[in-house]
Amino acid sequence: MMTKGSLFIVAAPSGAGKTSLVNALVEQQSDVRLSVSHTTRPAREGEVNGQDYFFVSQDSFAQMRDAGAFLESATVFDNSYGTSSETVLAQLQQGLDVILEIDWQGAEQVRRNFPESTSIFILPPSKAALEQRLRGRGQDNEEIIARRMRDAENEMSHYVEFDYLIVNDQFDVALSDLAAIIIARRHSIVVQKLANLELLTELLA
Repeated sequence: MMTKGSLFIVAAPSGAGKTSLVNALVEQQSDVRLSVSHTTRPAREGEVNGQDYFFVSQDSFAQMRDAGAFLESATVFDNSYGTSSETVLAQLQQGLDVILEIDWQGAEQVRRNFPESTSIFILPPSKAALEQRLRGRGQDNEEIIARRMRDAENEMSHYVEFDYLIVNDQFDVALSDLAAIIIARRHSIVVQKLANLELLTELLA
């Protein structure tokens, strides 16, 4: 029997390692999909349209937003990001679990529009480690790094709004924790009741 998948929200301050964790999880689990967001920011070197993001103009993004095409949308560092409702719902109906890698603003919108979603927040082990990771990426100048560090403090203050919290100190441990949350959700009553409806009907007849 085809069952409906579950929607997961993963958020973190820039540099906490959420993208690496989510990508590793998706590689491990064939029935988990990472939602590809639309964005108005320019593509970085090596990024592929339709794989990393759907890169669109500000006008195209505004048209989609005004038409109600996004499950959530937000502006981060002067660029707009949005998640297509149609794409996410289609994947869930196929029985796939879908991960939204978004910020706390987007998470708030998704929880409001999709209350059955499960939200996970990723923290760095320290501010020093966060700054080191940002510098290690080699993508930003000093001004942007300073801005990201300031914004990270605000971002991290929203961890209390999430269902689960993971500290990404040791990558393998954090990845195992993330996978455990996915598995736990799959074995929740609401999911298993749908997955085993025929069995439950027989056993309780």
